[in-house]
Amino acid sequence: MRPMRREVGSAMEPLEQLTTDCLIVGGGGAGVMAALHAYDANPELDITIVVKGLVAQSGCTRMVQGGYNAVLDPRDSFAAHFGDTVRGGGFLNDQDLAWTLVNEAPVRLVELENRYGCFFDRHPDGVIHQKPFAGQSFDRTVHRGDLTGIEIMGRLKDQLFARRLRRLEEHRALELVPAPGGGAVAGALLLDMRRGVPVLVRARAVLIATGGGATMYRIAAPSLEKAGDGVAMAWRAGARLMDMEMMQFHPTGLLAGRSRLTGSVLEEGLRGAGAHLRNARGERYMARYDPERQERSTRDVVSRSGYQEIMAGRGTPAGGVWIDVSHLGAANVRRQFPGMVERCKAVGVDLATEPVEVSPTAHFHMGGIAIDADCRTNLEGLFAAGEDAAGVHGSNRLGGNGVAESIVFGARAGEAMAAYVAGRDLPAADAAFAAAAAQAALAPLQRARGEDAFALRERLGVLTWEQVGLVRDAAGLSAARTELDDLYARAGGVAVNPERRLNGEWQQALDVRNLIEVARLIARAALLREESRGSHYRADFPAPDDARWLANICFRGPGWGSSSSDGDGDGDGDGAAVQTDLRPARLTRMAPAVPA
Repeated sequence: MRPMRREVGSAMEPLEQLTTDCLIVGGGGAGVMAALHAYDANPELDITIVVKGLVAQSGCTRMVQGGYNAVLDPRDSFAAHFGDTVRGGGFLNDQDLAWTLVNEAPVRLVELENRYGCFFDRHPDGVIHQKPFAGQSFDRTVHRGDLTGIEIMGRLKDQLFARRLRRLEEHRALELVPAPGGGAVAGALLLDMRRGVPVLVRARAVLIATGGGATMYRIAAPSLEKAGDGVAMAWRAGARLMDMEMMQFHPTGLLAGRSRLTGSVLEEGLRGAGAHLRNARGERYMARYDPERQERSTRDVVSRSGYQEIMAGRGTPAGGVWIDVSHLGAANVRRQFPGMVERCKAVGVDLATEPVEVSPTAHFHMGGIAIDADCRTNLEGLFAAGEDAAGVHGSNRLGGNGVAESIVFGARAGEAMAAYVAGRDLPAADAAFAAAAAQAALAPLQRARGEDAFALRERLGVLTWEQVGLVRDAAGLSAARTELDDLYARAGGVAVNPERRLNGEWQQALDVRNLIEVARLIARAALLREESRGSHYRADFPAPDDARWLANICFRGPGWGSSSSDGDGDGDGDGAAVQTDLRPARLTRMAPAVPA
């Protein structure tokens, strides 16, 4: 509990309002591509892009180091890329979405270069260079050194600024707002973080592209503003969610004590190039877990292996293992991985000449909002793309498929939104709902005493890491669910200092509410799935079980105006009953091999 300097009056001023045709919430790869494609499909549209930070300079796409998977070489094939993607995803992928990804990735790559001006590394003969990434049967990862995301987002930013688009930077979305009666999405309630003022934006179509919520974990890789906002808002609005248990951990997150660099990724290309992973005893331990592929195994296997080494007492005193590329030659490492060398230098180690201490780090959420191939959701007027959407990756994402997904489906979402709004009237918004949501967001400023958002965030990180992390079991997940419910209730009573403008404490309070919301969904889905598959590993059910669990766990939220429930469909949580169902995996193109 913390005291307040003063109490703010509770009277609610009238909401500021804006109107737009297409409201795009998120300024990373998916959001910017959607804005560009919607505008180019119809330059007469009024398009608004909302960014929690700065457009194309915050979010996770800009942080992408490794690259973009695309079939370019005649020796490669769509079938091979698709097969790698589906096998890596444990056959939980929506195969229509996965097929769309592998077929359109090369088209969008050409667009990135020829239309938007991106530069990717090439061989001396001018052919695009493609490097090896784990879990892939062919070297198909296109890159710009080890700073691919900066290249892509820098060029897309230039294109965005050259078009007539409204940019609401340092704004965050608070809630999706329904039309009267709740039949469709009519816009969103935003918070202008610079002024501390709620703003209602009415729109004919809304895209959720805010990124994931891996920052709920103690060690995490994403940009700090990522807080699961999009999935949490969609859930509260009644959107259908899928695969929420599937949280990916990258095997090699930098360990740097309390530094913000802790958890930041040392890219997968290091392992593709021949890096060795060793425990504190100096053993190259991956031979124990995947003797054939070793360090080039899929992310789920390598991450879990490192975690198990640490838990078995073979980790470093700081709770890590070592990645070593020094045997590749210092000059070669500095040439291939300049960004990684600089990142390690920032914490006092030389990647080119010595081992670097790393740990698995929460990285990417394969689960999220269920979509079709045009990024439409079950809610009228609502679209989703990028990490907010589920289905492309199944139970585990291959490195290099993430940025390709954002670019491919961001483009599809923009074109689908432009087509959707044609001839549609601007819907009315439920003013009473918006006003109540605004007051709820302002409530932490108005409390004289309350919970500390930073303390809640720290406890959430420890809880999820220990009980909803790389290795799970029924006892830990059940205990986690109970505590997460308690944390969620406590998050409703947070008090912050009353300054509205650029109030980081207030933003933390709003973040932690959404992170806990998403964590509850992950824990309940993980408890339901009594098997191990991809990124989801149950120590009490350590093998895959296709007979029972070759299926997607789907949740549907209680809808506007309700608190989230326990997810079991029995209504014994803190809100209305929630639909929970299993959807058989969509094996439309490829099925798992039947054991002999």
